[in-house]
Amino acid sequence: MAERIMLTNEGFESLKKELGVLKEKLMTDVAQKIKEAREYGDLSENSEYDEAKNEQGKINSRISEIEEILSHATIVENNRNNHDINIGNFVRLKELNTNKEMEEMEIMIVTSQESDVFKNKISIDSPLGESLYKRHIGETVRVKAPNGVKKYKILGVKS
Repeated sequence: MAERIMLTNEGFESLKKELGVLKEKLMTDVAQKIKEAREYGDLSENSEYDEAKNEQGKINSRISEIEEILSHATIVENNRNNHDINIGNFVRLKELNTNKEMEEMEIMIVTSQESDVFKNKISIDSPLGESLYKRHIGETVRVKAPNGVKKYKILGVKS
């Protein structure tokens, strides 16, 4: 039996949406590019055809990857009465190592498939995610970072 992949409901829905977009793109845009490239003649020296086929391969690969993830996905449901930090929680933190008056941030704890540092979605498998897992409001955690150990105080948790 294949290993279950934990996803938040948001992550599951996002992958389903991406899958639909990729399938539509594959069926229309790329198919049209391949058709047009074939009309140029000799395929052995046709860079447009090669490029379209490469794009088709990349899209097919991503479609297969998403279908595999979705077929083994388990959606994480958070117990709102539980104050432990878990996947799917938003966590408000204050960095204690800084001299700045207010160095607060809010992150969302997600699985590695959903992580995106630009959207403050931090993987449960990252050093920060691991240090926050099952912790509570008011606790201080230490995280080993490339530029030294950082300390954070947990200010709030919400689902």
